[in-house]
Amino acid sequence: MRITAVEKQATRERILTAAEGLFRQHSFDAATTRDIARAAGIATGTLFNYFASKEALVAALSTEAWRTAHDRFRKSPPPRDLEEALFALIAAELRQLKPLRKFFAPLLETTFSPLATTAAGASADDARREHLELVAELVRAGGCGELSPVALQLYWTLYTGVLAFWTNDKSPQQEDTLALLDQSLAMFAGWLRSGPASTH
Repeated sequence: MRITAVEKQATRERILTAAEGLFRQHSFDAATTRDIARAAGIATGTLFNYFASKEALVAALSTEAWRTAHDRFRKSPPPRDLEEALFALIAAELRQLKPLRKFFAPLLETTFSPLATTAAGASADDARREHLELVAELVRAGGCGELSPVALQLYWTLYTGVLAFWTNDKSPQQEDTLALLDQSLAMFAGWLRSGPASTH
């Protein structure tokens, strides 16, 4: 019997809902793919037809959160100041990612880190690309031109560093993360405005 696209999407959503619930309840490491499949009402082998790993599950959940944040961000004009615009974007992402914070670290370690050796599939690649495209738009609007590969790599390293700090930030409302983000963006924007030869 052929499974329709609607049924596939429904199964995918059940898997993601089950995974998020188990990650919250038991932690990323403790929740197994067998547990997730059972909670979603499918065979373990079927789960792997949708997601290659637990990291891929977190990547899919995170990508949905990023896209929601981006949609909301685009609904209102961003601040004209580059640092403020980038801060507003990333703060919106962090608010949307907050429910995933306790099990976000494995995604950074395996996929988004500059030292990552394991990919989490198309969702992670899409999330990175969409985020950087939006950042590039803000940089152009801020009068700093096109981002070179060097500038993109520098930005991504700063961004993932902030995310890594955020996953373990025990300050009230993650205030220390916001302070680190503010300083990191000021440094990045200042570097762009200085016009280093390597960025052009």
